[in-house]
Amino acid sequence: MKKIFVTGGAGFIGSNLCGFLLDKGHEVTAYDSLLLGRREFFKDFEENPRFRFVEADLLDREALSGEIKGHDLVFHMAANSDISRGAKHTDVDLKLGTIATYNVLETMRGGGVGEIVFASTSAVYGDELRVVPTPEDYGPLFPISFYGASKLACEALISAFCHNYGIRAWIFRFANIIGRNGTHGAAFDFVERLKKDPSVLRVLGDGRQAKPYLHVSDCIEGMWFGYERAVEHLNYFNLSVEGATSVRVIAETAIRESGLTGTRIEYTGGERGWAGDVPQVRLDGGKLAGLGWTASRSSDEAVKLGVKELVEQSATNWRTK
Repeated sequence: MKKIFVTGGAGFIGSNLCGFLLDKGHEVTAYDSLLLGRREFFKDFEENPRFRFVEADLLDREALSGEIKGHDLVFHMAANSDISRGAKHTDVDLKLGTIATYNVLETMRGGGVGEIVFASTSAVYGDELRVVPTPEDYGPLFPISFYGASKLACEALISAFCHNYGIRAWIFRFANIIGRNGTHGAAFDFVERLKKDPSVLRVLGDGRQAKPYLHVSDCIEGMWFGYERAVEHLNYFNLSVEGATSVRVIAETAIRESGLTGTRIEYTGGERGWAGDVPQVRLDGGKLAGLGWTASRSSDEAVKLGVKELVEQSATNWRTK
């Protein structure tokens, strides 16, 4: 049994991760400011004696330092999940991403915590790539969003702390993650828009944007698999599936899973959804596959299941409000 500290533990991936780790018999501390996370995501395990929730900010280094001591491993999942928000307020990703990650690493160093699993992103690769699908050793890396830039800076900080202080790290560059407890992203937005107006679904971009989608359960399984089997001091992987799913398919799936017919899809914009968006992403997941892991669902299968879960969860929340 390990004592595991999960930043962003009340968020989308973090809350699912907490449940997974508890099921494996570990002690879990979820640390979250609830800026984007939701305490209701803990309802299935909040009374578990091996679970503890701390409502606090990663920018409060004093609070973080006191809470992180005594843990064996950190899953650093916290970040600004609203990429478009980072374009409007250019210091959001700096604070919630880069500075928050520095605080995590520095308090790990001071508290004697020796291992970190970090949730990075395919956005570190940038746009107009020469190698597609893109492998982990591609370079140079020039991200086009503040979110991607922050994640790349975080990777560099992790590398420096590993080299200077003997910390071990596992960095996972995520595909788009979808599923239960989702709080952002195209599928989540579509489900919420359809709930408000089932007659028309407005989609940013031309609908041809396409990225690999990974169900949140596969994301967590993949991280744990890599953590248990990758033996380098600094490990880094694409966590993805082959192929991609278009925004058009996601929109059509959201309409279908919402039980609607006759809904009109209205596309607004060109090939890029928003400033900083990479419209076409394909990731080479061969490095983690070489250790023996592949996702249990294809991108399209992940979207179908993930949208179904979001529709069901949204309907439940809607009825209780």
